Amino acid sequence: MLALSRKKNEAIVIGNSIEITVLEVRGDQVKLGIAAPKEVPIYRKEVYAQIQKENAQAVEISGLDKLKDFMG
Repeated sequence: MLALSRKKNEAIVIGNSIEITVLEVRGDQVKLGIAAPKEVPIYRKEVYAQIQKENAQAVEISGLDKLKDFMG
């Protein structure tokens, strides 16, 4: 993990197409702005984890349905 210090209105660049800018710092909260191509999905980590969990459950259910169809 790379740890960087940034102040308000300072940014970092990831690859050639993603820029993250510190918009505001208020107490223990930091507001970030993210500029990225539309085809790059951006999620909060907890939302991404929930999506991954639901996708895994869907594959599991789909796999069980296929097995039931195969068996009979």
